[in-house]
Amino acid sequence: MSDTPTPTTNALGLTKGDYKGGASTMCKGCGHDRISEAIIQAAYDLGLDARNVIKMSGIGCSSKTPAYFIGRAFGLNSTHGRMPSFATGAHVANRSLVPLGVSGDGDTASIGMGQFVHLLRRNARMVYIVENNGVYGLTKGQFSATADRSSPSKRGKYPTEESIDLCGLALELGAGFVARSFSGDKKQLVPILKAALSYDGLAFIDVISPCVTFNNHEASTKSYTWQKEHDVHFHDPTYIPTFEHIDVEYEEGEVRDVQLHDGSHLLLRKLEQDYDPTDPLVASATLQSTRARGEILTGMIHIDTDRTSLVDGQSLTATPLSQLGEAELRPSREALAKVVAGYRLG
Repeated sequence: MSDTPTPTTNALGLTKGDYKGGASTMCKGCGHDRISEAIIQAAYDLGLDARNVIKMSGIGCSSKTPAYFIGRAFGLNSTHGRMPSFATGAHVANRSLVPLGVSGDGDTASIGMGQFVHLLRRNARMVYIVENNGVYGLTKGQFSATADRSSPSKRGKYPTEESIDLCGLALELGAGFVARSFSGDKKQLVPILKAALSYDGLAFIDVISPCVTFNNHEASTKSYTWQKEHDVHFHDPTYIPTFEHIDVEYEEGEVRDVQLHDGSHLLLRKLEQDYDPTDPLVASATLQSTRARGEILTGMIHIDTDRTSLVDGQSLTATPLSQLGEAELRPSREALAKVVAGYRLG
């Protein structure tokens, strides 16, 4: 008899390894890999059928990550900032598929801002994850629209504009599911993802995910400049040093000071256990008060289970559009004439 342990399986008889994708090509220590691991864990725990999932992304470091989880799912890497349109179209065509969208702070808060705003309004069923590191990773670390004014670049420059709080924006536009977490807090992030995958509507999750490469400014003890000045062997500048993943565990109501690879700090505040996420006014006030103290609020910030989803609001057919035949999809001349007549004045 073999002493090799049998892998644990879920309700579908699958192991956690069955929910993995390809090998990651992210920088060693990138927070994005921790998010992929959390998605794998959530999908495994829920017994998610990969054949009912479609992974969507735009352009950016974050948008590469769907290749690293749920490899058996459908997938589409769309154009820069336009992932919400592709995801909405996929959902309308076949609502039996659950769109799982991964975007970045550049893909969402800059070129894709208009797309993001209208996706929130439509409330299509979708899990929308922003992997937020405050920089444009693929174009060498320029500030993104979510970069805090108090946080310098590796060159010691500071942002000149105020940052966009994506959770605050989502609340203002009436999103029914708003949450934030830290990539290294698997204990909090996995349950949030499981709740999002079970939500009938748009579930928005802002995940703070440090960039290990472009936190490499002069003040960092891991920077090339620091190593050269301290007589450390100066290696090929195209080499990206490796770092350990940042993992944190802290209780409800607690504030945790997390030191990043470059020596800078994040103040994470986890919501109180008796916090009521169903009140949007309380959610907005709590978000603003913690931000004024320089803290990043994490947890289930707001949820509205009564909000009408896109499918219900548009009275879509019970049968997915992708399964309808030409006779059902092509209106008759009489039906078209009736529609046109409805737009005539007088």
